[in-house]
Amino acid sequence: MAIEIENLYGYDQDYGYLNKVIALTLEMENVLDAVFSIIFVDEEKIQDINREYRGLDRVTDVISFAFEDSSDVSYDFRFLGDIYICIPRMKEQALEYGHSEKRELSFLVVHGLLHLLGYDHQTEKEEKEMFSKQEVILNAADIKREA
Repeated sequence: MAIEIENLYGYDQDYGYLNKVIALTLEMENVLDAVFSIIFVDEEKIQDINREYRGLDRVTDVISFAFEDSSDVSYDFRFLGDIYICIPRMKEQALEYGHSEKRELSFLVVHGLLHLLGYDHQTEKEEKEMFSKQEVILNAADIKREA
């Protein structure tokens, strides 16, 4: 497994716990070997990305770019893509939801990674499945809402 975390924002908190969150997500999804990047960015950068690639001229918390075009991939090695996380938005949401930055950043990483693995939340059924998986993974990593 090769994961690169590119800290373009300069986030100065320890985020080593993400390795466990990532490993659990991949294990639960039966992905044995994967390559992907996580990029921490500021509000301006994520708004530029959102505007250019999604046509939405606003700040968002996480954007995933999946390199695979199908979730039905039958080989062991997977080149998944990139996850962009807006650190200022993550911090705002942690305060808004009343939990730690650790919890919010872990949630965004799992959310982005599930998108790379083919999950989406366009319908109520998809949203229920994806958000349920997120909770299972975060609980298994012992990252609770009140953490």
